[in-house]
Amino acid sequence: MYKKIVFLSVLLLSFFANAHQPDTSTTMLVETENNTWILQIKASLTAFQQEVNLHFADTPYTTPEEFKQMVIQHIKNNLQISCNGSETIQISNGSVKLGHETSVVFEVSGIPTDLKSVHIKNSSFSDIHRNQSALVILKEGFNKEHFVLNNANKHTLELTVKDAKFIASKTQTASIFDLKMLGYLALILIPVGIYIRRKQQKEKSSFQNLN
Repeated sequence: MYKKIVFLSVLLLSFFANAHQPDTSTTMLVETENNTWILQIKASLTAFQQEVNLHFADTPYTTPEEFKQMVIQHIKNNLQISCNGSETIQISNGSVKLGHETSVVFEVSGIPTDLKSVHIKNSSFSDIHRNQSALVILKEGFNKEHFVLNNANKHTLELTVKDAKFIASKTQTASIFDLKMLGYLALILIPVGIYIRRKQQKEKSSFQNLN
């Protein structure tokens, strides 16, 4: 599964090289193994700076570490995930990697193994004009589905599970990507696929050494 993700990403990346725009971001919920999940949110540094400067205007940051903490808090203030109607999902241990393309990664707990529905809202960049965020959920054994969080759906999607596939409500905008979003998605999927692959190889090597 993840080899295909990396391969597809490389192909897309060869066509799209200008995806570092403040109005484009990505929200990814990824199952690694044993029902362990991570959440990765990625956007341009400019986008994070605009949001932090707006929402923390009374307490401006003076160091990179302060900026990172504000980024983490801002996402927590604007992110909601629940499953199966009522089970609230917790995110923790947030880490920020600064760069022209900045990423934030959280550990996720509470996602049930018997997944029937997912409610997700990420309005972290809703103050940026015409912002749209690619929403990707990668679960082992499930079809790879891509959705969009934007003003039209209030940066919120209700997804149901049917036949190992995530399906969005008919009243919401979903699976709509322009070329810029496809290019941005390629940039995101490459490191995620590599990260998961390396983790699997490391754990396999550790298991073999024990034997």
